[in-house]
Amino acid sequence: MDTTLGKRIGTLRREKNLTQEDLARRLSVSPQAVSKWENDQTCPDISLLPALAEILETSVDALLTGKDEPTVKLVSVEEKPDTGNMVFRIQVDSVQGDKVRVNLPVRLVELAVEIGMELPQISGSGALKGLDLGKMLELVRCGVTGNLVEVESGDGDTVRIFVESL
Repeated sequence: MDTTLGKRIGTLRREKNLTQEDLARRLSVSPQAVSKWENDQTCPDISLLPALAEILETSVDALLTGKDEPTVKLVSVEEKPDTGNMVFRIQVDSVQGDKVRVNLPVRLVELAVEIGMELPQISGSGALKGLDLGKMLELVRCGVTGNLVEVESGDGDTVRIFVESL
């Protein structure tokens, strides 16, 4: 993603087919304010960031950092997605350059936990020993999505487990 907040705002605004005037009207600011943000002359007031992120269909974190990583989100019971349409994503990035990506349907993980099956993709990682997959599934059933676990080992390996809707 673009490197500055202003560039990210401009890019996301254009992707949503919004004019600076449209965005300004929805945020109750002037079009000149939006122009100044996009030209990195000023930044939006911090109180506008949640609404700005919602309009641009991103997170405040992604807006500010440019990193489009899943964030933890708790949704209401009415919005809660069916676990049949969700996937556990496991990412391992080693300092040697190895990258492992495992995508498991949540229903498969539920079944595995139910019958007591070990998931070597998870339990085989030293950084994640003792991880309670059952507790993670409880969170998912309650409507939590996004990053559930992120571990960086002492040698620099990174392991992330997150849940997304398909």
